[in-house]
Amino acid sequence: MVQRSDVNYFGAGPAPLPTAVLEKASQALLNYQDKGLGLCEISHRSPEANAILAETKQALTDLLEIPDDYDILFLQSGGSGEFSATVYNLVSIWVEKKRAQIAKEVGDNKEGVLKKLRKVVDEELKVDYLVTGSWSLKASQEAARLIGAKHVNVAVDARKANDGKFGTIPSEDQWTLTPRSAGGPAFVYFCDNETVDGVEFPSFPKSLEGDDAPIVVADMSSNFISRKVDVEKYGVIFGGAQKNIGNTGIAIAIIKKTLLPPQSPYASPDLLRELNLAVGPIVFDYPTIAKNNSLYNTLPIFDVWVAGQVMKGLVETYGAKRISGQEDISDEKANLIYGVLDKYTDVYRVVPDKSARSRMNICFRVAGGDAEKEKAFLAGAEKKGLLGLKGHRSVGGIRASNYNAVSLDGAKLLASYLEEFAKAS
Repeated sequence: MVQRSDVNYFGAGPAPLPTAVLEKASQALLNYQDKGLGLCEISHRSPEANAILAETKQALTDLLEIPDDYDILFLQSGGSGEFSATVYNLVSIWVEKKRAQIAKEVGDNKEGVLKKLRKVVDEELKVDYLVTGSWSLKASQEAARLIGAKHVNVAVDARKANDGKFGTIPSEDQWTLTPRSAGGPAFVYFCDNETVDGVEFPSFPKSLEGDDAPIVVADMSSNFISRKVDVEKYGVIFGGAQKNIGNTGIAIAIIKKTLLPPQSPYASPDLLRELNLAVGPIVFDYPTIAKNNSLYNTLPIFDVWVAGQVMKGLVETYGAKRISGQEDISDEKANLIYGVLDKYTDVYRVVPDKSARSRMNICFRVAGGDAEKEKAFLAGAEKKGLLGLKGHRSVGGIRASNYNAVSLDGAKLLASYLEEFAKAS
C-alpha cells in the first residue's frame, strides 16, 4: 500500500494540505470538541462556528498584517465566483457615486438624473483588466458578459508581446489604463499569479499607486499566503482556498471597509436595471455578506476550519516573521527547481520569461515539447513518488506547483530527479 509519506504531490489544485491538519480534520469530522457531532454537522450559527470564523480571520490578519480598516469575508463559488462579484459590487459603487454627483447638479428631478446618468454610464463606465494569463482572460471575459464589452478596457494583453502566447508581463509604459484625468476606471483587476501559464507579478505595479490611485482588485488564488503583501494598496484581494489555504469549497475576500456601506453606498437594484446593468445574486453582495459575518447563507464551516488550521500552523511556525518566513521557504524551493532547469537548457525550457516566473507554478517543456519524452519524464517522476506534474490541458507540458504544503525536502527530491533525467537524456 502506498503511504502518504511515500509521495510528493505537485498538483495545481486541489493542492496538498499539511498532513497534521488532515489528521486533525479526520477526528473533527467524527467528533468535534467531544460534542458527539462532526464539523460538517454543526450549525453554521452555533457558538463553535462563530469561534472558528473569528479564529480563522485572526490567523489571516496576523499572517498578512491586515489593517483594521479591512474586512474578511468567506464566500462560495471560488475565485471564479469573485470574477463576477467584484464587477457587481464595484460597478454598483461607481454608479451610485455618479448618481449622487449628478443629483447635486440637477436637484430632485429623477428623470433628469436618470437621463444624464445613462449618458455618463454609456460614455464613461470602464473597468480595467491586465490580462497576463488564462485566469485574468477569463475574468475579463466575465466582466464583458456582465456589463458589456464596451465597458471593459483590456489595458494589457500579454499575448501581443509574446507571439500570441502568455508568458510575460509587458512593461508598465505599454499599459493603456483608463486615464485618471478622465475619472479613472471603476476598478483595475489583475491576477497576481497565473496558475496555468506560470506567470507571477514580481511586485505591486507602480502605475497603480498614488494618492488618486484606482481601486485595485487582485486575484491571489494561487499565491495567497506565500509572500508578504502590502494590503493597504488593494481595494479587494480574493482567492479560492484550494491552493495554499485549504480545501475546495470557499473563497476568501479581503475588502477595504471604505468599499462597504455606509462609506460607499451601492446603487439600488432598480437603478441598475434602469441602466441595463447586471444585478448580482444576493450571495455575491459584499454588504450583505459583511453585515451577516459571512453567515447570510449556510457557510461550509468545515472548510473554514481547515483554512484556519493551515494559517494558524503558519502563525505558530514563523512567529514574529509572519508570512515573511513562508516567503523565504517558497523562494528557496522555487530557486532549487529553477536552478536545475536553467542548468540544463538543452533538455528543459522554462515557459515564461525570467522576469515574470511564478514561484508557485513552475511551467516548463522537456526536449522542446517532445510528446514522448515528456511522457517518459512524467512516468519516471511517478515511479519516484513525484505526482501531479502534468501541465494544464490547455497548454500541455510540465507544471510543478510549489504551494506551501510542498515541503523543502519534496522540492529537493524534484530537483534531484530533474538532474537525473537531464543527465540520462
